[in-house]
Amino acid sequence: MELERHRYRYYALSDPEISDDEFDALLRELEELEAAHPELDSPGSPTRKVGAPPDPAFRTVEHRQPMLSLDNAFEPTEIDAWCERVRKGLEEARPRFTCELKIDGVACSLSYVDGHLEQALTRGDGRVGEEITAQVRTIDAVPDWLALDDPPALLEVRGEIYYPTTEFEAMNAARAEAGEPRFANPRNAASGALRQKDPRVTASRPLSMICHGMGANEGLEVSSHGEFLALLSRAGLPVAEETRTADAVEEVHAFIGHWGEHRHAPPFEIDGVVVKVDDYRHQRRLGYTARAPRWAIAYKYPPEERETHLRDIEVNVGRTGKVTPFAVLEPVLVAGSTISLATLHNEDQARLKDVRPGDTVTVRKAGDVIPEVVGYVRGKRPPEVEARGPWEMPTTCPFCGSAITRLDGEAASYCPNLDCPNRLLESLAHFASRGAMDIEGLGYETAKLLLAEGLVADLADIYSLDREALLALEGFGPKKVDNLLSGIEASKSQPLERLLVGLNIRHVGGTVARMLARHFGDLEKLRGASEDTVAAVPGVGPVIAQAVAAFFANPRNAASVDKLLEAGVRTDTDTVERSDVLEGFTVVLTGGLEGFTRDEAKQAIEDRGGRVASSVSGKTSVVVVGDDPGTKADRAAELGVPTVDEAGFAHLLETGEMA
Repeated sequence: MELERHRYRYYALSDPEISDDEFDALLRELEELEAAHPELDSPGSPTRKVGAPPDPAFRTVEHRQPMLSLDNAFEPTEIDAWCERVRKGLEEARPRFTCELKIDGVACSLSYVDGHLEQALTRGDGRVGEEITAQVRTIDAVPDWLALDDPPALLEVRGEIYYPTTEFEAMNAARAEAGEPRFANPRNAASGALRQKDPRVTASRPLSMICHGMGANEGLEVSSHGEFLALLSRAGLPVAEETRTADAVEEVHAFIGHWGEHRHAPPFEIDGVVVKVDDYRHQRRLGYTARAPRWAIAYKYPPEERETHLRDIEVNVGRTGKVTPFAVLEPVLVAGSTISLATLHNEDQARLKDVRPGDTVTVRKAGDVIPEVVGYVRGKRPPEVEARGPWEMPTTCPFCGSAITRLDGEAASYCPNLDCPNRLLESLAHFASRGAMDIEGLGYETAKLLLAEGLVADLADIYSLDREALLALEGFGPKKVDNLLSGIEASKSQPLERLLVGLNIRHVGGTVARMLARHFGDLEKLRGASEDTVAAVPGVGPVIAQAVAAFFANPRNAASVDKLLEAGVRTDTDTVERSDVLEGFTVVLTGGLEGFTRDEAKQAIEDRGGRVASSVSGKTSVVVVGDDPGTKADRAAELGVPTVDEAGFAHLLETGEMA
């Protein structure tokens, strides 16, 4: 049966062929068919099943209490209907609800016996799960012991293990750069990490967990779900800071609406909201169906993956000469914005996905992440597209005609022409960007105009721009020109790490640039260093060292750097003394700081031996609260975690103490 096959691919193989939305639609279609024809209903129907059979590679264990699924709602009216059923079932006019974010992760059950983590299980088929205790012990967010003076004899906690979104994207970018297959989504990546037989592999993945439900227990005295979550928080278990209670259905709708608009604000992927009856007496009275509790429902947000037509595949040449294939799409609305272009990352990824012009493809966009093509839709490829064969990377640069090359051991292809017009454009726009020299007024369109008018031919030329020549450009009045020239002059004082980022050296982003700048201290020392010396810098390694050495050895690059030095750009960096004053500290940042960018604040903490976390938990040492903070500040107050403002942060960095 089609649904059974898709269920197995999703839960057991972590390799779905269809989107969650398509699977939900198929399941709904079957539910409607069984409702119209009861004679077709059977105990073995997919509508009555949870999860999928456990992986035989792992030891299987029967859950003390079944891990059921949830019924779904897709329209606000379905939430209204569920609330009405709850009222009637309880004969209660205004039951209280708990509203939680529905994390798109891997369901897991933790069993604590006398406060100690005894066992961790996957959902499996809801009755029997796979034991992954050794793997879960490697997750920092999961404590081995509960922080309770008198823990229950047994506490079974259900939750979701997930990949934090920022770490997931960083990992995927690194895999793509190395020519390795990208993970399709955070949920599949988390599932794969937990199914590693060697826990050390799991430990290398930055997994986290949010706890949200109760299973079997002995000696636990709580009367509501809200009380239970508060207990988990006191015990040191991670709970979602976004959870709220609601006394009316209007408040439930407000919660659903708010997080639908702020879907990408949490540090994890969500695909909806879970609404639960708060009072445990009420939950027991409402009971269960064969596969789901009657006292809870999941509201599913519209999918963030859409199908569309692939018109063509073209390539772009970036600032380092890297040639990147991208998809030209029939415009489609994804995650609130219309997408007509999407990345295919590199030649290997395009071949692996085997997408071809004329295909129907699935497109994904999560928050501010660049849209990407997930793959083609099986069964929808026209015969003529199949006959045409796989897409091939062009052999010459579409902008300058140079032969495209690919180095041994690299996933990316390159245009080697330093004068390639598109490479120059991308280089100049990047040099002026906020993460590099931060030149106000020199954006992409201005860079394009300066190159088209012949006013600049390389990066250093911006420091000799003529005011009168700029005034002659269309749309450039005196104020605009003076602001641009002022921004260019101010950029000369940027520290060495910003200059290194701006030079467009392959593999050298902000983190590597800081490592190099702080190790060598001066540009001339870095330029004169051997490849082996650069490779010996902690965190750098031979691949980056080879790219750095090759950049400075190139006569054209060397001449451009010399021109920058003649223009007066800064070649040293701010002195940073590393210390251990924050050794053992876990710090969470929320809100904006006047004296630090987010990266600078993170680096300052790490320079002093501290660790920066993305969410507040019982293990958090302090939360730094800046302007316009998010819900992390509220979560800190709930948990009793200390907070400091920017002045307190500066004092903390200096002394390791909270004023």
